[in-house]
Amino acid sequence: MKVLVVGGGAREHALVRVGLEHGHSVECAPGNAGIARDARVHPSVKASDVDAIVALCERERYELVVVGPEASLVLGLADRLRAMGVAVFGPGSAGAQLEGSKSFAKEFMAKNAVVTAGFRVFDRADEAIAYVRSAGRPLVVKADGLAAGKGVVVASTADEAVDAVENMMVRRAFGAAGDRIVIEECLTGPEVSLHVLCDGSRFVVLGAAQDHKRVGDGDTGPNTGGMGAYGPVAAFDAAMQAQAIERVVERTVRGLARESLDFRGVLFIGLMLHEGVAHALEYNVRFGDPECAVLMARAKGDVFATLFDVATGQLDAAKAPSFEGAALAVVIAAERYPADPVTGDEIFGLDEAAAVEGVAVLHAGTREDHGAIVSNGGRVLTVTARGETLREASDRAYRAVRCVRMRGGHYRNDIGWRSIR
Repeated sequence: MKVLVVGGGAREHALVRVGLEHGHSVECAPGNAGIARDARVHPSVKASDVDAIVALCERERYELVVVGPEASLVLGLADRLRAMGVAVFGPGSAGAQLEGSKSFAKEFMAKNAVVTAGFRVFDRADEAIAYVRSAGRPLVVKADGLAAGKGVVVASTADEAVDAVENMMVRRAFGAAGDRIVIEECLTGPEVSLHVLCDGSRFVVLGAAQDHKRVGDGDTGPNTGGMGAYGPVAAFDAAMQAQAIERVVERTVRGLARESLDFRGVLFIGLMLHEGVAHALEYNVRFGDPECAVLMARAKGDVFATLFDVATGQLDAAKAPSFEGAALAVVIAAERYPADPVTGDEIFGLDEAAAVEGVAVLHAGTREDHGAIVSNGGRVLTVTARGETLREASDRAYRAVRCVRMRGGHYRNDIGWRSIR
């Protein structure tokens, strides 16, 4: 197939590579410096520019479009392309509201008996502040709209919760995304990213990975878009997966059908394993990043053939890819990430890192500058390794990470610590 992957991060690099491995003609818009070494890219076509992507698809006549970023889906890219007769992996704008609006998602969960944390929705800062002052317990404060993964604050005290409310609703740190907020009870336990393919009526569980959001070792420091991931996850065994399917996935898919929400894509459900029960924390309507790197490294079979089946409403569990072994991904971030990342630093040792057995060096925030590869974002590279065991995957990934040299570059040294024994 001739395929377009929309986006320019490590997630898209992982998808491009798995498509190429199975003989598909894969292009990417806008891509990045690493993707450009593997496939044709369209750097002037931004993922958020729906008109430009539509024009590109009219010109190039792709058989399948795989949309990476959530913002493109919320903006209605899948709707526009489907109206042209293009097969699109990704939900329409109505289904994308599961990620585009946290209040919509939580209300959807409540209506469909999906197991989740208790919550309240607020449109006024004074009412939200009065609520957190009276709650007397840890709370989670979430901006309603898209905030690039930064609009969630876990507040252990009322003062922290009030500051989060004011930051979102008064100081408007996330713009319009914080005009409405969701405040929910704070659950504790291991978090798991469960990925489920859905064609509107049928679903197939791809598998789970565990992300590491905090910037520093030992889960310290501020939240980020993700500093690494791994799979499989020891805490998410067969029994826990069966429970999550029954109490979260099946109820979600039935709800989508009941509410006539066109959903042909991947449901990435953030789960909290709280006191032995899987609770849905949030929905995402695209592959996780860095989780996608882990899933694609473990996949056996033609992933793109299954994505096409999803896009055309023909999902067949018997033809879905299987997942074997283990994989672990380590993000190398730019200096001062996540607060104020420095860009433009040259990256050395990429070929040396890629030569390590079982390793793929996936680019995220990179660009080419007079023949050199330089940083161009906060998360710069996602070094991913597969192995028969998590220990082997970890050893390979960190051996490759140590080959990479970039001024001010930093990474976590403990990805996978919960499951590696």
